[in-house]
Amino acid sequence: MIAEVSIEVSQDRVQLDWMVQATRRVPLPDSEIREHLAPALLAAVGGPEGFNAALAAVGHLTLSGVQRARTGGLQAILSGVDAQRMVRLGSDESGRIGGLLVTLHQPSPESWEEVDTRLAGLAARVSFGASEIAPDGTCRLVHGVDAETARPIGSAFKLYVLAALGRAVAQGLADWDERLAIRDDWKSLPSGVLQDRSEGEALSLAEFADPMMGISDNTATDHLIHRLGRDAVERELALLGNRHPDANIPFLTTRAMFQFKCGADPIAAGRYLALPQEGRRATLEEMERLPLPQRKAWPEPRHIDDIEWFASATDICRAYAGLLQLDQPQIDHALTRNDEGLTLDETRFPTVWSKPGSEPGVLCLSYLARTATGRTLVTSLSLSDPAPTAGDLVRFVDLALSVIRGAFDLLESSEPL
Repeated sequence: MIAEVSIEVSQDRVQLDWMVQATRRVPLPDSEIREHLAPALLAAVGGPEGFNAALAAVGHLTLSGVQRARTGGLQAILSGVDAQRMVRLGSDESGRIGGLLVTLHQPSPESWEEVDTRLAGLAARVSFGASEIAPDGTCRLVHGVDAETARPIGSAFKLYVLAALGRAVAQGLADWDERLAIRDDWKSLPSGVLQDRSEGEALSLAEFADPMMGISDNTATDHLIHRLGRDAVERELALLGNRHPDANIPFLTTRAMFQFKCGADPIAAGRYLALPQEGRRATLEEMERLPLPQRKAWPEPRHIDDIEWFASATDICRAYAGLLQLDQPQIDHALTRNDEGLTLDETRFPTVWSKPGSEPGVLCLSYLARTATGRTLVTSLSLSDPAPTAGDLVRFVDLALSVIRGAFDLLESSEPL
């Protein structure tokens, strides 16, 4: 539950109160909806008809709690007849609602036993770790489920790319303000937006790092891997305490991953996997030179246990600890762009770092949170299922986030190091 906190009357709060009240008056006239929703948002929800349909689907709502959202605007718990919902809302410069996200809100577990029960029903394979980073930078596992087992982590691998960049800056081999030109042969497929930039347009390395972490921009990621060198990112695995480095070598770019998963050659992955590890690097570079695939998605799990990026829950805690030790403001800036819907109470957890990852059959959610008393807590949850019928595990995000919220509450109430 989000606690009600004192918030001055703002345009965000005015619009939140309007939306809650509007759920009792469906259908609203088009003119009223256009008065309150920004044009871009209104188009995204299907116009006035789509917004009315969405309001009708959730039914009458009442406000249970509200607080400032970490990334701006407000976040609130709304209670309905059938369920609670989490709402994030922000108004734009015109005063209309420019950002709106509504998800189911699951109550958090209140014991480690309840955490385990929730986890057991999520996927065929579950790895979970709830840890505290000690002042000396070491991770202490407080509670885990297969926490030492390496799992596919999707885009959470970008933690290692960010660390390689931060280390290069610390060693004088790079600079956050250094300009790097967009290259068509380094572009990848979404998620992200930098693939739409023109070749030759130069951005600072910080302007690559922020979208890499904030919106998981794949093109930004691949540009940084090429700028730093694949070997530098591979070295970071050991430097940050990943105990399964060989599973990640040679280190994939996202462009290569797309070639293997949805490229034009359906047997490319099999040929690659038949090679010994030392023979794979040249093949990987050849795959990266191929034109980007036309398809941008695939429906079922494909090679999630051998063409992916891998880490355990404890590996991810050590990665966060290593990023902390680099002690660079730009690293903090990149990792605080998006909390991916976790919505921890900012008064209790003023700093939250986040990097999730997913593909069909894979979901990884990883967070670091600093408490108001100065403790550093980490949770990592990885779900995977290689079965052709596994589908998209992202459907479990709301349930997974409720477990992670509960884990942070339990960690905060545990005996500090």
